Amino acid sequence: MGFVIDNLGPSDRLCVVSFSTDATRMTRLLRMSDAGKATAKRAVESLAAGGWTNIATGLRVAARVLGDRRHVNAVSSVILLSDGQDTYSYGRHVDLVPRSHTSAAPIHTFGFGADHDAAAMNTIAEATRGTFSFVENQAVIQDCFAQCIGGLLSVAVQDARVDVACSRQGVRVMGIKSGRYESHVDADGRAASVNAGELYADEERRFLLFLHVPAAESTEDVTNLISLSCTYRDMVTGRTITVAGGEDDAVIRRPLEVSAVDEEVSMKVERERVRVEATEDIAAARAAADRGDHGEASRTLRRRRNRVLESAPGRSGDATCEALELELGELEAAVADAPRYEQSGRASLLAGMSSHGLQRASGTRRKCSWSTSEKDRFINESVSGRDRDRDREREREREMLYATPAMERMVSKSRNTQQQKRSWRRPAAEEEGRP
Repeated sequence: MGFVIDNLGPSDRLCVVSFSTDATRMTRLLRMSDAGKATAKRAVESLAAGGWTNIATGLRVAARVLGDRRHVNAVSSVILLSDGQDTYSYGRHVDLVPRSHTSAAPIHTFGFGADHDAAAMNTIAEATRGTFSFVENQAVIQDCFAQCIGGLLSVAVQDARVDVACSRQGVRVMGIKSGRYESHVDADGRAASVNAGELYADEERRFLLFLHVPAAESTEDVTNLISLSCTYRDMVTGRTITVAGGEDDAVIRRPLEVSAVDEEVSMKVERERVRVEATEDIAAARAAADRGDHGEASRTLRRRRNRVLESAPGRSGDATCEALELELGELEAAVADAPRYEQSGRASLLAGMSSHGLQRASGTRRKCSWSTSEKDRFINESVSGRDRDRDREREREREMLYATPAMERMVSKSRNTQQQKRSWRRPAAEEEGRP
């Protein structure tokens, strides 16, 4: 947490809340001046484990901190870290989020170790448009936080909304695959919208739109399908901006004879279809594993991994598909039996669903739980003939899926800081060991 404090600016504010049996506001909402940072660090360093785990009370105190502010920053959020099961609330997980919590402040949750309640942490994040990250290895906690604040410190757009209007008579929107973003289709199918909310700098959002397209008329060479517009609030100017497209935002050719060029698929559309279907199968595998059918969970993920490999972007070496393939292989091993699923599999699946549902990088870092035979089988099936450097690159692609340049820079800074600390400690230890 010290790294987070060090990288906040003087206009940022931070409050530290601890919770166990009760919740305590360790500091007021401090402006991150040098003095404020020193106070916040002292509060963090004084934290000690003890008592029970009362997540609901901790979140109520955090909501009160946000609600009592006299000055409201343009970007607000809550970071929740827990390594245990909530031992006070026995109702629905969503009830852990206090009703007083403002919807403008997402709660980004970090479940640490094998004993945390992954389902509760994911539900809290999902209810507030935050991300859930699974931190299996204590050594990478700082990197996880670094990626999160790298995004939070680079928010560029808020209240983003995409509107779709059908251009030609007879064209209708049949559905939208928008993940965890709220979407709406008018009853007649002639208009639709997606609320994309807050975007970090350099983030993208892709949504699959399913259309009914009527048969072409005899004189129709091209059909205009839809027009698009996007409305958002610019974080620099504070102004609401509307970007309007035209009737030719999406068109299809209607040739009398279909050529090979006309039959080519759009790689961008196929990549998104592959990603969405993989996300749906991760959710299906989770449901199977939760009811104890680990064989079905493994088969679901194995079938999907093979389909990713066989897809057009998968065959072309698409980086997103390679990252999905590696993730699906890891998740297949994590649901193989009850002990592994309870230890890390459920958290891994939920973290993947959270990241893909928002199309946002989470801070998930996990140790590989494969047996030697499972890892050998996966390598033989999917990366035969590739060298070790390429394997490392594929692992990095999985880790950095959806990551923005600002996130990557903050993670790199975190790792450099930790490397410097290790380098400083080594000479001191050697000096102490000399006679």
